Amino acid sequence: MKNAIKNIIKGVIIGIATLVPGVSGGTMAIIVGLYDNIIHSISSFFSDVKKNIIFIMTVGFGGAIGLFISSLVMKKLLTLIKFPMYYLFIGVIFGGIPVLFRKADTKEKRKTDWLFFVIGFIIILVMTLYEVTIVNLANSTGILQFVFLFIAGIIIAVALILPGISTSFMLLAIGLYDTILDAINNLKPNYLIPIGLGTVFGILTTTKILERCMQKKPRQTYLMILGFVAGSVLQVFPGLPDKLYNTLKAGSAGFNTDILLGIAEIAGSIAALFLGYFFIRFMSKKFEEA
Repeated sequence: MKNAIKNIIKGVIIGIATLVPGVSGGTMAIIVGLYDNIIHSISSFFSDVKKNIIFIMTVGFGGAIGLFISSLVMKKLLTLIKFPMYYLFIGVIFGGIPVLFRKADTKEKRKTDWLFFVIGFIIILVMTLYEVTIVNLANSTGILQFVFLFIAGIIIAVALILPGISTSFMLLAIGLYDTILDAINNLKPNYLIPIGLGTVFGILTTTKILERCMQKKPRQTYLMILGFVAGSVLQVFPGLPDKLYNTLKAGSAGFNTDILLGIAEIAGSIAALFLGYFFIRFMSKKFEEA
């Protein structure tokens, strides 16, 4: 019972981290000491079914609580301070890039390895170009919506398993972050059920494949992940604050309240960007020291 309570609490921490763009749920699982146990329980599930079910269910229950708490907070912050929050996300993403570069810096290096970076970048770029289509598929009805959200769940599973990859970052990259946040916040079963089933399916079927890729082709795998990261910045970048953009577009002369508020929001956004960057650099160094 004591271990179960500890696992639930750790699951809550992982769940909260999962919805913070740029923060990896997998890395957080390593920090709280659960990652190896999670991977082992999934990859050797049938060796001790009862023990593994109890472990996965306690961590999963805590993760669900953490996701719900995080969705409430993130929804509120994105409503109140949208632009500073998105620049914070960009700072967090930039802060994680050096960690991924170090993981990709292996002894065996080939120039052709950078093709994996290009492939990763193009995949995210294509998703960005078809963001409206992706959102429309997620908001459609019937079997089409179910299948699409099931696939989105598999993508979430891959991000959950890989340390250093943020699940919410992947959702931002494919244009589904706001949709999933709203579904969790408002407990929409038509979204959550197919996503949950896809996530479970993805975790059970891809864990061993991803483990093998990380062990045998770490440089190529991490370079592709870096391509995802580079492409995601285009997706996350929010542009200018609405009030400032609309005022400049209208060609208003001199300073007015909207321009001053827009400039203040830009200053806050720049500060948030640096805050996100240095926070992740600090956390990654602490993690390496640990």
